Amino acid sequence: MTARIAALLIAALAGALMALQGSLNSALGKVAGLWEATFLVQITGTLLAVGLLFAVSDGSLQKLWSAPWYTWLGGVLGVAIIFTVAASIPKVGVAEATTAIIVAQVLTACIIDHLGLFGLQSIPFTWWRWVGGALLAAGGWFLLR
Repeated sequence: MTARIAALLIAALAGALMALQGSLNSALGKVAGLWEATFLVQITGTLLAVGLLFAVSDGSLQKLWSAPWYTWLGGVLGVAIIFTVAASIPKVGVAEATTAIIVAQVLTACIIDHLGLFGLQSIPFTWWRWVGGALLAAGGWFLLR
């Protein structure tokens, strides 16, 4: 298996885990409240990350201080993502919320790629990407009908 296929399979797993996580977070939010669920998700994630940091990390905590300031916003975005997913799923369902998430995620990713933001390689927004984005949006529309 090539490295590219392996990476795409890992990304697909991430997508499946995101749908599962959103469902679990929504169920927890119904029981305890959305902010309480968001808090618990962040705490349990932090505990797991700390354990993995000491068990398998090969990086350096000191290098974190040399990273650009905007790279530290992932945690803030994580809180916003967990809250908004948990808030939207009970109102529209897992499939509809996930469809909206995926369409917005891919279109935003195309913009980030095109502009080469955050030190990433620029990948132009070609005619084929326009067609793919339109087909993705059309597929989302059909899923939501």
